[in-house]
Amino acid sequence: MKDKNLPNDYNSLSLEELTNEANKMIEDLESHKDLENSIENYQNLLKLNNIIEKKFQKNVKDIHEKTKENILKITSKKNAKKIK
Repeated sequence: MKDKNLPNDYNSLSLEELTNEANKMIEDLESHKDLENSIENYQNLLKLNNIIEKKFQKNVKDIHEKTKENILKITSKKNAKKIK
């Protein structure tokens, strides 16, 4: 895969889109017999993998925070009902 085919801003893509992009890069690397010429593509794949990992961790953190907020809302409603 050529650099010109890579999006400049991976942060705007979803995890699914980034994963699809990584899969395309893997397929491209697997199709080459001579891996010496694929070093740059492999490095791009490693960079993309790091971006995917960071985005995944951010999403997990966001989900954790939202869940925590929802639990606090539910428990505060239950406590308010007990007081009445």
